[in-house]
Amino acid sequence: MIYFKFPFDETLYSTDQKQNGESVGFYSFDLLRQITFEGNITEASEQFEHAVITNEILLKDASSFNAETREEYIEKLHQVIHVIKDNQLPKLVYSRRKIFTDFSGIDYKESFKKLCITYPNAFRYIFNDGQNAWMGAFSEVLGKFNKTTHEFETMSLAGTLPVSEEWTEKEIEEQKPVTSYIRDTLKNYSENTEISETYDHISGNIKHLRTDFKAHIKPEDLDSLINDLHPTPAVCGIPKDFCKKNIRELEKFPRELYAGYIKVETDEKVMYFVNLRCARLYKDSVHVFVGGGITAQSNPEKEWRETELKSEAILKNLVTS
Repeated sequence: MIYFKFPFDETLYSTDQKQNGESVGFYSFDLLRQITFEGNITEASEQFEHAVITNEILLKDASSFNAETREEYIEKLHQVIHVIKDNQLPKLVYSRRKIFTDFSGIDYKESFKKLCITYPNAFRYIFNDGQNAWMGAFSEVLGKFNKTTHEFETMSLAGTLPVSEEWTEKEIEEQKPVTSYIRDTLKNYSENTEISETYDHISGNIKHLRTDFKAHIKPEDLDSLINDLHPTPAVCGIPKDFCKKNIRELEKFPRELYAGYIKVETDEKVMYFVNLRCARLYKDSVHVFVGGGITAQSNPEKEWRETELKSEAILKNLVTS
């Protein structure tokens, strides 16, 4: 079972589960896991109203998970900053799980409706394949390819602050390598790339810095381009392979589907959405994945507050009892 909405589109969709190839695929951060939903994409508003989506049908939590405390997180971030300084890295992304257990039940249908209202500019989804249940909403596009015009679109989205605060050098410098990485990658696939000015991208209670890209590419290059782009510095760091190695060693938990991407294919387009504001759903807990881009100038206490703020994307929309 999967239900989802595209950015700026309030039509609810699902797949008809017919054996005619995958329409929606979820790829883990390390690309070693994939969850797919086959069939044609269909409107599903009426189907959703009759669906049963409660915590009773979800898996029990694995008791081995103990969330990082604030003190553990800050101590680990000092290690991360040492790695960044010792290796002169522009940025490394570090993430954690926030585990929410303070409920007797969750109405996931109402929670998903609330999430959709809160984030109209995001790709919003909830799914349960019998072994995994996830919910999320995020507006970063890893790629969007038009099958007719062969135009490819993507974006550089990095730097995070509450909407009311002013940008500092830290956020500006955090976004720059993301923009440079995407620009340089696109040069390998297209002679001309359109690049927008950098502007504010509002996402609920927080904002990011955003730069848009457009280029024409060959259809046969699409898979290769996505593999080169993922993971972008916005979810990993620079250089990519070195940061991926350190993420595996430094982070307390595997990322699973967090910071991976979602592929949705229609007759007209192939779209790839970054899976960031998301949570894995269990019968007795909700695991919210949050992270941040760490630089040599990062303040661990401020980074902790930023991840707490990001966790509200899911937690503030849960309808609990």
